[in-house]
Amino acid sequence: MPVPESHIFDRLRDLAAITEPGARPTREITEVFTGSRLGDIPVGTVADVDAAFAKARVAQREWAARSPRERAAVFERYRTLIFDNREFLMDLLQAESGKARAVANAEVLGLALATQFYARVAPRLLRPYRVPGLFPMLVKTIVHHRPKGVVGFISPWNYPMLLSIGDAVPALLAGNAAVLKPDGRTPFSLLANAELLYRAGLPRDLLAVVPGEGPVVGTRIADSCDYLMFTGSTATGRILAQRCAGRLIGFSAELGGKNPMIVTAGADVDTVAAAALRACFDNAGQLCLSVERIYVEQEIAERFTDAFVAATRQMKLGAAYDFSTTMGSLISADQLERVAKAIADAKSKGATVLAGGNARPDLGPLFFEPTVLTGVTDEMDCARSETFGPLVAIYPVDTVDEAIARANDSEYGLNSSVWAGSKRQGEEIARQLGTGSVNVDEGYVPSFGSMGAPMGGMGASGIGRRNGVEGLLKYTESQTVATTRYQNLDTPPFLSDEQWQRMMIPLAKLVSLLPGRDMPPRTRRV
Repeated sequence: MPVPESHIFDRLRDLAAITEPGARPTREITEVFTGSRLGDIPVGTVADVDAAFAKARVAQREWAARSPRERAAVFERYRTLIFDNREFLMDLLQAESGKARAVANAEVLGLALATQFYARVAPRLLRPYRVPGLFPMLVKTIVHHRPKGVVGFISPWNYPMLLSIGDAVPALLAGNAAVLKPDGRTPFSLLANAELLYRAGLPRDLLAVVPGEGPVVGTRIADSCDYLMFTGSTATGRILAQRCAGRLIGFSAELGGKNPMIVTAGADVDTVAAAALRACFDNAGQLCLSVERIYVEQEIAERFTDAFVAATRQMKLGAAYDFSTTMGSLISADQLERVAKAIADAKSKGATVLAGGNARPDLGPLFFEPTVLTGVTDEMDCARSETFGPLVAIYPVDTVDEAIARANDSEYGLNSSVWAGSKRQGEEIARQLGTGSVNVDEGYVPSFGSMGAPMGGMGASGIGRRNGVEGLLKYTESQTVATTRYQNLDTPPFLSDEQWQRMMIPLAKLVSLLPGRDMPPRTRRV
């Protein structure tokens, strides 16, 4: 297996923003497939976070003074380096998180796509633009987007590159600095991209990676930053949201999901069954967008179930640094126990396992079979709680309306998937679903990969959006500069105060009739 050599992990470890690395406890990082040691990472402290923020604030002022085009050039070079180092980045992702090669490839390509999108649109989005002033010719009004300052990022282990550096890219392009806390199990994936960014010309102090424990490093970042981006559990998201609200700073979070798929009687059963494997079991189901509930119209429920179960049983599990396997490992013993407990609970309460349901220690310490359940009822833990593993339940329904109602019967609202007899019917169903993204005739990739479209959750699935215009402008403060020319709003010397006030109403009516007053603001550039 082409696991990177130990000296590479030593080099990456030295990039962590740690003030005295030799005097620190360290955490051992292991290869998920085998449990063997990859390297050690120092455990950060409050002092490390404080030092990182102090340096970042100085670097941010100089960075913000550069033009958006100059900043974008750094990220164009970074994108090239991503492609140049693609194989190494995939190896690192697999070693730290245990994902299959195809999923690692998708993450690396997703990071390159996000970087390319924002590097190309940021100069345009950040350009000041003019809006109609209070009075034509008398008032010139321009809107600027100013960086927040230093943005904090608390990132997860399941997509440790895309959901860390991928989020930091638009923040940095907007003129901010960034302080990031990686998950304790996947620090090298983030540090490897930090190294590439430094090589691309990003100032070293502008981006700091501080590994460490959430209650220490994560809390200090939340208490120090000017805006916080978090990806993780809904429970932790609520805590951080309250912390940010107390400081009156902005907060964005992608949280949990219990994502539904709807399959109508007109759908092509074989096509849906094959595609549902990706929707349910990509990254071993350790994906906030994964489908965990499938609602199928009764007319085709048996045929769909048979086809999907057969396809699930054909999936190839294994530890391979190539494309010979379709599903990799879970990341930790905790995750394996979580999945196993959910299945045991469902079985004890009457659910039936149609495929999978077992750990596979013969393949590695943390492998678990992709599992399909039927007969799941609301008293079972897996009915409403996010499993975050390779587990999905099939629910036959009598009508499409029932499928929509049951799909919406959840506190979560992140992603959903619709397969119908026609694109039009699929889109009609999609508009009735309470999720931040809906994929018609696919699982989750098209909406997430449409970089110009916002992505995020409703309800308990999050707040704010990544991707699209919102994914960049959320890291800025809008500033309106209105300049009065020729005459201010005081009463002109040739009128009395009463005459001036009486003129206001017809003048306001006249101004409202002028062309261009209702044009979208961004069609008017400075």
